Amino acid sequence: MTNTLFDALMEMHRESERDFLILPDGDSLSYQQVHDLSGQMANELVALGVMPGDRVAVQVEKSPEALALYLATLRAGAVFLPLNTAYTATEVAYFIGDARPALVICDPAKEPQRDQFMSPDATLRSMGADGQGSFLQGALGQSAMHHPTARSGDDLAAILYTSGTTGRSKGAMLSHDNLLSNARTLVDAWRFSADDVLLHALPIFHTHGLFVASNVMMLAGGAMIWLPKFDAGQVIGLLPRATTMMGVPTFYTRLLDRDDFTAELAANMRLFTSGSAPLLAETHRAFEERSGHRILERYGMTETNMNTSNPYEGDRRAGTVGPPLPGVELRVTHEGAEVAQGEIGMIEVRGANVFQGYWQMPEKTAEELADDGWFTTGDLGLIDADGYVTIVGRGKDLIISGGFNIYPKEVELLIDEMPGVLESAVIGVPHPDFGEGVVAVIARARDQDPDPQAILADLADKLAKFKQPKKIVIVDELPRNTMGKVQKAALRKEYGGLFPA
Repeated sequence: MTNTLFDALMEMHRESERDFLILPDGDSLSYQQVHDLSGQMANELVALGVMPGDRVAVQVEKSPEALALYLATLRAGAVFLPLNTAYTATEVAYFIGDARPALVICDPAKEPQRDQFMSPDATLRSMGADGQGSFLQGALGQSAMHHPTARSGDDLAAILYTSGTTGRSKGAMLSHDNLLSNARTLVDAWRFSADDVLLHALPIFHTHGLFVASNVMMLAGGAMIWLPKFDAGQVIGLLPRATTMMGVPTFYTRLLDRDDFTAELAANMRLFTSGSAPLLAETHRAFEERSGHRILERYGMTETNMNTSNPYEGDRRAGTVGPPLPGVELRVTHEGAEVAQGEIGMIEVRGANVFQGYWQMPEKTAEELADDGWFTTGDLGLIDADGYVTIVGRGKDLIISGGFNIYPKEVELLIDEMPGVLESAVIGVPHPDFGEGVVAVIARARDQDPDPQAILADLADKLAKFKQPKKIVIVDELPRNTMGKVQKAALRKEYGGLFPA
């Protein structure tokens, strides 16, 4: 079978001179140029011994060449394994030992450290964002002609490792059909076309920047303004050239912090989307007031790509992630049984987008991915009367205090509305009497100093006693990962000793 992900994304553009990647310095690469480069890279992969089904582990900076390498890996029939550029040598050693890639490609600066993360006989090449490195130099000597290796829709296209906040990181196995089905759904749901120009400031070691943003744009035949990272000033300068932007909540709060972000600046835009972390309702409202655009928030995860989305046409509701996307089934359960409408429970999803399981972890796969295709996401949520889904937190973030279940989101929404509060994270930490004590870690708004006693007094009339925080901690900002998610595990570790025995 040749209808693989690469065929769908690039074969239709193989001789297209249309702009594909627009670089910050004004240069651009056409679809044909990237197609040809991916052919050279695919031939270099084969020359280095990469066979269909082999893993190719990649830890390189974002660049046009890095995207071409992703395409080349698909083209050669191998499995793309991107790694966060912030991972240390010790962390990389775990991923390489677990996935056993046939080839590892790193930044040239990390080559001297190879003994820290690779066995002596493993194959290592390098590629830098500046065009340097042994892999790219070898590829440039290859022919651009490379017929895509035949793969079936069920064959693996990529493995992405989860963040590993609890236990070992898990390698989510994603097939060609998983990724292609979701990209097709999103092109239709979000009305993408060849006329679109996406401002791409996301990393591409993550599902959001690589599969949601890049796959969707290639499938639609549009162009991308390819930024190495998010820089608010740079985005301000380039926004008039774009029609759409995909971001994380931090992108939007940083734009709002700038006086030169105006409705006039966003006049050419048709769509802003947000994901990877919850978008505060306050940010949603402030962005609309400033720009005239309602951000479209959606919900997905490494194992499934996108599951739900607020509508392109219709009511984009702050604080919700919209109804399930076409082709995706979603239910909310408790102990295996569906709960009543509006009740909180565990979110489960099923569809062509759902992954194949966890690499080398059959027991973990069996725990979370049922034989009938339903995947237990680990997220707690509810479905309202109109079918809109609201995420209230991760299952592991559920607090059980004195035998009562407490959903952090319920408490956070109330605290976030109070004077001086930018945002909050409610966690449970060990408590000698209650098992877990509720702690609210509050990030102060700019030039504000929220009063813990006033907050507690306000909550007294709005929440049952067992839900009220036993301690409030005021901080300048909450800890986040590279995709903007608040790291509650880090907070639980930091404040785990607040209630000594």
